[in-house]
Amino acid sequence: MIKMNVGIIGGSDGLGKTLIYYFREEFEVYITGTDHKKGRGVADKLNVNYIESNIEIADISDILVISVPIQYTSDVIREVAPFMKSGSLMVDVTSVKEEPLKTMQEVLPDTVEYLPTHPIFGPRTTRLDNQVIVLTADKKGEWYRKAYNYLSNKNMRVIETTAKKHDFMMSIVQVLTHFSFISTASAIEKLKVDLSETEDYESPIYNLMIDMIARIVAQNPYLTYNIQSMNNNGSKIRNTFAEAVNELKDVINDKDEEKFVKIANRATKNMGDITNALGRSDKAINALNYEYIILNNSIGQEVGLKHIYSGKIHTGILESVDGKTAVLREGSKVKKLRIANIRILHPEELYKWKIDNLNTVTQSISCVFSKRVHVETIENAVMKIDNIIDIRLTDVYAGPQIDDDFISLTFEVTTLTKEDIQNVKDLFTGFGGSIR
Repeated sequence: MIKMNVGIIGGSDGLGKTLIYYFREEFEVYITGTDHKKGRGVADKLNVNYIESNIEIADISDILVISVPIQYTSDVIREVAPFMKSGSLMVDVTSVKEEPLKTMQEVLPDTVEYLPTHPIFGPRTTRLDNQVIVLTADKKGEWYRKAYNYLSNKNMRVIETTAKKHDFMMSIVQVLTHFSFISTASAIEKLKVDLSETEDYESPIYNLMIDMIARIVAQNPYLTYNIQSMNNNGSKIRNTFAEAVNELKDVINDKDEEKFVKIANRATKNMGDITNALGRSDKAINALNYEYIILNNSIGQEVGLKHIYSGKIHTGILESVDGKTAVLREGSKVKKLRIANIRILHPEELYKWKIDNLNTVTQSISCVFSKRVHVETIENAVMKIDNIIDIRLTDVYAGPQIDDDFISLTFEVTTLTKEDIQNVKDLFTGFGGSIR
């Protein structure tokens, strides 16, 4: 079967690069980028195709994804529109929708369908399950149905709305929250506060808040600025936020407790289902605390720690948990891993990882037992020993060298290390056996 061609303009960075991981197994993927050396490197590493020209990629693509900075999106749409294949689809993935939609309406021929979208997740997202994507099509053709079904089959939460409503909602979800978070981070900087000094005074809620603020502030500042400046609702949102801050400031400075309480109560009522909000935040706090408890209880034991972004798994003896860092000894090496970036593997996960990634040891062990021994009991006991992969009976012998009331059993045992073989022998002798 010939794979459909998916072109990603801006596929060497950010969300465009992330999209490669989702598309490359099902489609023939082509990407462009402004830095051709970097783009070719990304394409080689991810086993996709690199094309230097936006026009050439438009000419061969069945689906063309525009994934460039917001301020360049309309220019790129105009650049490639005349070269789109008849019957193809253009998609953009920017976080403002009114301007790209207007441009597509103006410049694309009737033979090309267009679908303005907004995947509401960032480049660090590793799975599509339960992620939100917004579709803001003004017309729904054949491609729309295919795209909707494709996204639904990926277990994504698909929202259908207009570009105008999308941009208003994102003025709350992005413009207001980013503006308030960056304002808070800027105030902390102006106060010359060293956040590391606040650690001894941190509450779980403060931890979550600082982490969320840091996540926003750490984003590409040019992208954050363009989200602010290119949303048509941005000015009204920021002005309203500033008015709210000034009102609250004046109320507190004037020591007007009654008015403060009224403002707080009105704001609380407008937050909606407070019970659910408390439940969700409790879950987040408990998850953090639970992870620390598990790590602390695992000190001195073998653990597997998975980096949640790279997917790399580190195994070894957990030596200590110090604040925000887990210290792991891997053989002769000691590694320090940020707890925020790892999760501890369940014992079953660690066991499976060892089987899949470590060299195994297989050895035959012969042992003389009483004829009354129950073979299945021995095998079940062996399988409960750490690092045992398999055990099977390969020989039963009751020849002249074996006393009449005894029998020699030979088991083939597969383990993860040579040391585990000795543990099996110790168990056999514990059952009254005698190793031959």
